[in-house]
Amino acid sequence: MILVTGGLGFIGSHTVRALLDMGEGCVLVQRRSAAVPSALTGQDVAVERTDITDLAALLGIGDRHKISGIVHLAGSMPWPPGADQPVEATRTALGGLLNIVQAARNWGVSRIGVASTIGIYRGQPVEGALREDLPLSMTSGHLIPTFKKIGELLTGHLSDATGIDIVNYRISGTWGPGDPHGALFFAAPELVRAAAQGTEPELSTLPAPAYAEDALDLCYVKDTGRAIALLQLADRLNHRTYNVGSGRATTNAELITAIKHAVPDARIDLPTGGTGSSDHLDITRLQQDTGFRPAYDTERAVADYLAWLRAGNER
Repeated sequence: MILVTGGLGFIGSHTVRALLDMGEGCVLVQRRSAAVPSALTGQDVAVERTDITDLAALLGIGDRHKISGIVHLAGSMPWPPGADQPVEATRTALGGLLNIVQAARNWGVSRIGVASTIGIYRGQPVEGALREDLPLSMTSGHLIPTFKKIGELLTGHLSDATGIDIVNYRISGTWGPGDPHGALFFAAPELVRAAAQGTEPELSTLPAPAYAEDALDLCYVKDTGRAIALLQLADRLNHRTYNVGSGRATTNAELITAIKHAVPDARIDLPTGGTGSSDHLDITRLQQDTGFRPAYDTERAVADYLAWLRAGNER
């Protein structure tokens, strides 16, 4: 069975669904719940209520399940930012990652996948495709890419030292059913939600104003989950780091056009004046080693997300 930390979360739940569709059983590790979601009832799924920072409790999972692989999607970083005890919060965050590697070693697991982020490329003057072999800046403007960079360095060392295949997933802007963030990093999920609800989008939480020309590698969460599942189950991987995304930049204008095709009276127009940056992930490695191709273009993703929201789901 594949152990998935954060398996009831946004990307985690879709990764679990993809693994199940590929014939793998899953053990979901969560801190707050031990209940199997109704959508997974009758599937080869178990939920373990365990905090990965508790090594003994984590190792105990291996006494109850035969773990063959690990997908580590839970955040190995102090969260939320601004903790009162930053040193202890950092120790705890990195300790959770180390515990995952220790558990893999104890259980004889040959591959661990670890979530990273497109944000680690920030600070480099690159336009166009972002490749995994690009040099990275030693600075970071946000907590998440800071700890993802640290994590990638640690897992590189630990992979060499333990012989475990530890693979980093540099995940692009992921959106779709179950998105808990809204307009935290980019506008896409809030634009769709506003159209579904017949309201104007609430974009005040973005780090900067949104413009029609703004572009990002947007990957629909069902594609993200499938890509991660393919990386976990591949017979052989030729690299330790893989970009996980759509492989193209999608502008807000393109997204708005797709939304208005489905909801013509949606009040979601954005002003012009953005940078029009075309940064996106090069997913050649992912495609070559797993055969992955995105199944959701912008229009299909919008239609699927709107259907989800209109079915009564809040996000």
